[in-house]
Amino acid sequence: MTMPYYVAPEQVMKDRAEYAQKGIARGRSLVATTYDLGIAIVADNPSRSLHKISEIYDRIAFAGVGKYNEFDQLRVSGIRHADTKGYAYSREDVEARSLANLYAQYLGQVFTHEMKPLEVEILVAELGTELRPPQMYHIAYEGTITDEDRYAVLGGETETIAQRLEQEWTSGWSLADALRSAVGALAGSDRTLGGPDLEVAVLAEGNGRRSFRRLVDGELEALLG
Repeated sequence: MTMPYYVAPEQVMKDRAEYAQKGIARGRSLVATTYDLGIAIVADNPSRSLHKISEIYDRIAFAGVGKYNEFDQLRVSGIRHADTKGYAYSREDVEARSLANLYAQYLGQVFTHEMKPLEVEILVAELGTELRPPQMYHIAYEGTITDEDRYAVLGGETETIAQRLEQEWTSGWSLADALRSAVGALAGSDRTLGGPDLEVAVLAEGNGRRSFRRLVDGELEALLG
């Protein structure tokens, strides 16, 4: 009987992390930021049908970067979980925090026990209320969950984009200012991103029970100015 090669556990974890990071870095980045009336999410995504940003529930949005088919499966699972919980209990019982914890547990389980990790990073965002501020949870490929209170950057050159956004970020800024700064952070100094290159959505009051709304065409161009 041939004995299998021995590989140290820490080396296995390191190789999986590098594999996932390379896959995520090949994709385009995404930025989410709070503004005076809610949360804006901006993705570098020219596709009109393969969405990176989607609605999960009444006040909750989902965004993902990396391998599309993998984070889209997570999106669908999140919608099913939210619908089931809202139907069994109450719509108010569906929260971004519990959904983010489920995503983190699943990603951590896959990273630890499966041969190939998921090449994704995801964001779960929830519109705030009078009693609590907006919530944004950034979940990494290995299941690490981070609570972001101002902005979140996923995929690609995360540190560089975050530094650009940090220089511009202002508490309580308008939607137009938030979008222009987010687009500038994504583009950098060597590119120009316009409406056709972007996927943009907001979580804000004003659409009845549902808070998720996409910004497209003339409305988006007017805000970017």
